[in-house]
Amino acid sequence: MAVAVRIPTVLRVHAGGRSTLDAEPGTVGDVLRQLSDHYPGMAGQLLTQEGELHRFVNVYVNDDDVRYMERLDTKVSDGDVLSILPAVAGGVA
Repeated sequence: MAVAVRIPTVLRVHAGGRSTLDAEPGTVGDVLRQLSDHYPGMAGQLLTQEGELHRFVNVYVNDDDVRYMERLDTKVSDGDVLSILPAVAGGVA
């Protein structure tokens, strides 16, 4: 079994149009690096050059926000669901 990674619409262009990808268990950082390795267009969208999560990218493991856990060091196991959600901003100026 693998980790199911839910890909938001805005990143699907970098994932061959797929809405869900499989990754090997490990940490959130491991999973995001796997995605970046297999889908290079995603690399700059997820992680900074320093290897940190971009501030406008929210990541959840089984509905728990990794910002309130161990961030990129949060463990993910077989059967877990990792969801990537871009932050949304807007309003009237």
